Amino acid sequence: MPSYGFLSSHPPTKCGLATFNSALAASLTADGTRGGIVRVTDPGDDLRSGSGVVHTWSTGGPAGWRDAAAALNTFDVAIVQHEYGIYPGTDGEDILPLLRRLTGPSIVVLHTVLRRPSARQKSLLEQIVAAAGAIVTMTNTARDRLIVGYAVPPGKVTVIPHGVGEHVGVPVERRARPHLLTWGLIGPGKGVEWSLRALARLQHLDPTPTYTVAGRTHPKVLEHHGETYRSGLHQLGAELGVAHAVDYQDVYHDLPTLGRLIRSADVVVLPYDSQEQVTSGVLIEAVAAGVPVVATAFPHAVELLTGGPGLVVPHRDPAALATAIGRILTEPGLAARLAGRAWPLAAQPRWPTVAARYAALAERLIATQPLIAARPLIVNPAAVGVATAVGVAAVGVAPA
Repeated sequence: MPSYGFLSSHPPTKCGLATFNSALAASLTADGTRGGIVRVTDPGDDLRSGSGVVHTWSTGGPAGWRDAAAALNTFDVAIVQHEYGIYPGTDGEDILPLLRRLTGPSIVVLHTVLRRPSARQKSLLEQIVAAAGAIVTMTNTARDRLIVGYAVPPGKVTVIPHGVGEHVGVPVERRARPHLLTWGLIGPGKGVEWSLRALARLQHLDPTPTYTVAGRTHPKVLEHHGETYRSGLHQLGAELGVAHAVDYQDVYHDLPTLGRLIRSADVVVLPYDSQEQVTSGVLIEAVAAGVPVVATAFPHAVELLTGGPGLVVPHRDPAALATAIGRILTEPGLAARLAGRAWPLAAQPRWPTVAARYAALAERLIATQPLIAARPLIVNPAAVGVATAVGVAAVGVAPA
């Protein structure tokens, strides 16, 4: 069995990529396979080393990609989580020289594929695809967007769904009043304000619903704007007369607690403003838990919920949001039909199954891509507007 080096943010950092990487690494090494985490940290992160961390790449230091690459080169295969902004440099451009320095095959997992990238963003992602051994997207929407909108070889792209936890077996804890739930890191774009406005439109129901907003403020939002967004939600709730019905849980729940919270919900509400989101871990966790979902029409929701276990509504439309939630809470049999539509559950494998697909992809790469010496870093300055240094290239690549 090959050994795996994982490059990503990682616990104790609290974000979607860290949670994803932790679950994937744990599943791929559960049988004793050797693995190690190269953890990417921002200034201000909790610097305590999480389980399995073999090296820390601090984005505050120069050229940290060299040492990070050296650490990954002690493993047979590198699995790299990619999202614009996680790595140093404009749009995280320092990931490119790292990929080119790897001596073994790499799998790059794309968490974001922009529909309208800037020229530099497009160029950077195309070069990442070229440097990687294989690319993984977690939805067909992301794969199609990548192949149509970027110059990439289709045969290099594999769809492996986001893994999900075992929430279905968690006992259902029904509450006396209908329970609406939104969770995840909080900040502008989360769309909670639209849910509050929808909640105000549901006050005619008997009993009236309650609404839980679970999650801490996103670290980057907190760093630049403090708690302005959260304070604005409290103020809006008071103005709408629904503050008494909203429970803000400013915590990052562990998995057992989160599972119980999800299973207590009658409706999971995902009112996101984004029209770009091709992967949502929150969405698939809700679907896998068998809870009906009402979501705005971001790409992953359209792909997963259309004809499936939820309802899709227009963005920034509290009336449509309220109507959809109200239907699930009052229309006889609708909630049961949505929760009982099993095809999405089959399409969203549990983590061990997902890990097996990554392992199979890694073994194919090893079989067809013998280890080679470290490649020179060659950048096209005309394409990305960067200068190269003498010897090893000093990279500054396209923004994302």
